[in-house]
Amino acid sequence: MKRSIFASAFVFSTCLVPLAGAGDWPNWRGPLHNGSSDAEMELPVKFSQSDNVKWKVTLPGEGASTPVVWKEAVFLTSADESQDGIVAIRLNRETGETVWAKKFGEGIRQDERSNFAGPSPATDGELVVFFSGSGDLAAFDLDGKELWKRNLQKDYGSFAFQWTFSTSPLLHGGTLYMQVLQRDTAVGDRGFKDKKNESYLLALDPKTGKEKWRHLRPSDAVQESLEAFSTPVPVTHGGREEILVVGGDCITGHEPGTGKELWRWGTWNKEKIGHWRLVPSPVVGDGIVLACAPKGAPVYAIPMGKSGKLMDSELAWVSEGKEVNSDVPTPLFYKGRFYILNDRNKFLSCVEPGTGKVIWSERLEAKVKIEASPTAADGKIYLMSHLGEVFVVQAGDEFKLLHQTQLGESQSTNIRSSVVPAYGNLFIRTDDQLFCIGK
Repeated sequence: MKRSIFASAFVFSTCLVPLAGAGDWPNWRGPLHNGSSDAEMELPVKFSQSDNVKWKVTLPGEGASTPVVWKEAVFLTSADESQDGIVAIRLNRETGETVWAKKFGEGIRQDERSNFAGPSPATDGELVVFFSGSGDLAAFDLDGKELWKRNLQKDYGSFAFQWTFSTSPLLHGGTLYMQVLQRDTAVGDRGFKDKKNESYLLALDPKTGKEKWRHLRPSDAVQESLEAFSTPVPVTHGGREEILVVGGDCITGHEPGTGKELWRWGTWNKEKIGHWRLVPSPVVGDGIVLACAPKGAPVYAIPMGKSGKLMDSELAWVSEGKEVNSDVPTPLFYKGRFYILNDRNKFLSCVEPGTGKVIWSERLEAKVKIEASPTAADGKIYLMSHLGEVFVVQAGDEFKLLHQTQLGESQSTNIRSSVVPAYGNLFIRTDDQLFCIGK
């Protein structure tokens, strides 16, 4: 069943408890912030463009944002050429019908590789926050009423990135976190030309959009290597809460209430190569946090619970060989194992957290790169290529490919959205379509 997203316009209200329940996927990396969910059972394995499709909708345009799911709602963003902007969308989870769609971001793109609909939304059950690569940041209540809106470029300066900036908002502990890790000099007409650009971690009141604090986050990286497209990740270890930030050739842990830096490790770029921008976000499992260096460089494992500036000797392990690395996808942690996706060579590796031992490393027969970050639930790992080729892999210490299909069209070249397992269904975004796969 295929519908246009604007084919119907009905609005309904629901009373939602602001606690993530079984089945909810409230942000880009899910309820555990590691790409997985423990709540799902009997998720689909076999499906295609026609088989086991519960519903399919055509979106206003393309976008790389991953859908988020809360109770009866599915939220995502999309470019809309007719409005010359980015729209925030709520769909009915059961039917795919449009509940509301509101323009919140100005403009569509600044380069040919992506558009401004890259960041994924985040919700806490009371409100939902959307961010656009243009710098527009807005919060809505679940019925679509705009609570506030601001533009980070207007408030803190033009983004100094070579390509379109993309990071997803983090809602955690009653605070909205946004990170901007950018180069210190201007890039063409972007960024300050009369002074250095600052990289920072920003904390806002999610109900008002007002600043709580802005913590500067410097690094010794140079040129494009200062740029990061990662998203901050919350973690609690040994009773200590932290916000993890990776980029600028290093990884840091920050105090959630102030932004104060608790620890730092780096660098993976001792030669100070100038074009090593960073994309993958941190991921934590079994007391270990991973930082993926770019361009085929290793994955670095850092034990949690440290303080101050860490030495290389304090690393838990460093990956070896050409298979275990990631230039774009954020690794997955699921049931005691890291799963690291090599997007360039299409290897998926199962790795033991404490030692870095590679349990298996298998190549997926994709026609193009696989840049969407892997997700997992119900004993299954879900991955998708730029072309919309979807792979279902058995999780665990034995590799098994359970299913392979293609949901993207033949002209698809830039699909980056992650597969979302929620409420017994899979929500899969291709170019301008969203599939709900399930019974």
